[in-house]
Amino acid sequence: MTFFGVLLTGFFTGLGLIVAIGAQNAYLLRQGLRRAPVAPLVLLCTVADAALAFLAVLGIGAIVAAWPPFLDVARWGGGLFIIGYGVHAAWRALRPTEALTAEGRGVGSVRRSVATMAALTFLNPHVYLDMTLVGSIANTHGPDGRWWFYGGMVTASAVWFSSLGFGARRLAPLFARPRAWQLLDAGIAVVMVAIGLSLILSA
Repeated sequence: MTFFGVLLTGFFTGLGLIVAIGAQNAYLLRQGLRRAPVAPLVLLCTVADAALAFLAVLGIGAIVAAWPPFLDVARWGGGLFIIGYGVHAAWRALRPTEALTAEGRGVGSVRRSVATMAALTFLNPHVYLDMTLVGSIANTHGPDGRWWFYGGMVTASAVWFSSLGFGARRLAPLFARPRAWQLLDAGIAVVMVAIGLSLILSA
């Protein structure tokens, strides 16, 4: 396989791992719809993916997988945090008088949103399990090819998170009514609680 082919393989593998209805994507979507500053969140998600994929290519993922206590801590910590966020989203859905408009009012602290995104990213044990998979696939392409694979994965992260974060603003007019925010928050609550419970209950 040519290096360009390996690059494409890494790109589509990256998309396959991150394009899903998950806690990280749901939070970024909501912040984008609120017209909150999403550039720091997009940057955080992309850099985090790049750093974790880099470690995975170097084989660190195998070490993480070989130390079960780490995954247990991440599973419980991440599960409880995500459930807590889901409950918070459900509370917003039940209080339409506090629904946010899509005009940028009350977008909250950038520092707080970055901290929340960091927690949703690094407290998810699936991220570390994916490291093992990424490392295994990358290293099948040899010493040089694995870095082309890595480049494809990083490109996929940058394209996806930028599209989701900045593209969400185009949907803002649809969320001019409190009812739309209720439905969005209700959906996010269901997704978050389901993900949190699946983490805690997974063996």
